[in-house]
Amino acid sequence: MLEKSDSYIFTSESVSEGHPDKVCDQISDLVVDLYMKADKNSRVACETLATTNRVILSGEVKINQNQDQVNRQIIDEKIREKVKEIGYEQEGFHWKNLKIDNYLHAQSQDISQGVDSDKFIGAGDQGIMFGYACTETKTLMPAPIYYSHKILMELSDFRKNNCSFFGPDSKSQVSMEYDGNKPKKVSSIVVSTQHTEDITNSEIRKQVIEIIERAVPSKILPKSDQILINPTGRFVVGGPDGDTGLTGRKIIVDTYGGAAPHGGGAFSGKDYTKVDRSAAYIARYLAKNVVATKFVNKCLIQLSYAIGVAKPISIYLLTDNEAKINSQKIIDIINQNVDLSPEGIKNHLKLDNPIYERTSTYGHFGRDFISETGCFSWEKTDLAEKIVDQL
Repeated sequence: MLEKSDSYIFTSESVSEGHPDKVCDQISDLVVDLYMKADKNSRVACETLATTNRVILSGEVKINQNQDQVNRQIIDEKIREKVKEIGYEQEGFHWKNLKIDNYLHAQSQDISQGVDSDKFIGAGDQGIMFGYACTETKTLMPAPIYYSHKILMELSDFRKNNCSFFGPDSKSQVSMEYDGNKPKKVSSIVVSTQHTEDITNSEIRKQVIEIIERAVPSKILPKSDQILINPTGRFVVGGPDGDTGLTGRKIIVDTYGGAAPHGGGAFSGKDYTKVDRSAAYIARYLAKNVVATKFVNKCLIQLSYAIGVAKPISIYLLTDNEAKINSQKIIDIINQNVDLSPEGIKNHLKLDNPIYERTSTYGHFGRDFISETGCFSWEKTDLAEKIVDQL
């Protein structure tokens, strides 16, 4: 449902790179990048579990060249580097003391023959994927998830650059008040952040409030009593030592904060033949370009695939202004200009490159395109002009 005429409050949350599940997402995606760097045609499905001083990898991989560039020792070293970069040097989760169990094994031949035929690359799985865009923010993302991410990015930047008393694990939650389907102001903010034992709650609150004020415009900030900081009281033990992490448990954080449907599949740890990831990326690209035409304020796109079949089984498109822009006409234009097979998506978005670790924190969407690496290519709006010309 893209329109809701009444006044209402909608809430989204984000989690930091030190959240246990995000630690796992980053590790799974660094494995994807290692394989992609060694062989653009690698196939990877990597799941990670993290708990007290232990990281466990499992999944399936396939690589045909430069196999010596992705051995167990290299993967082990990269995991330790990543955990150190995140900031974990606590007794229960320390980059030096981790035990790493690697159970990655060769990809099933049954999957391989369906995905890598002689004529085309088929979808690596069946499923449905959604893309969404709206005019609520400059990134064409929903406002609640946009500001949730922004608060934690500011918090992370402060922690890394100011010898902070904050730990790596944190969460934010932004509730936005809407009127006539437009965001008006933030009604409440919740931030929970890991910290050292010696810091007081008042010092934590003071610093977090300053960070929130940098992330959220003053004109839409809620009253002080509607900003909750560490509402449970204390948050000293955090990360995988405090709560087991798993790849793929933050799929709503990764996408639109609940403002749009999610197909169900996670992104991290998967190469581009897994349409859970690549089709969700192209769906975001298409939805964003439709909104970038400025004919509509919102666009939702659904793609569906069958394992081993290249082309999508169906395409569904819905906007908030059917009178101004015909959905079927837009679908026809999309089909004329974009190849929605895994091979076509890979080529259009340049997905056979080691770009994935950067996506695994603070959302896969609403990010700036990084031209030197090609990361976040699905955020470009280079199709909008063609849509306008062909309408």
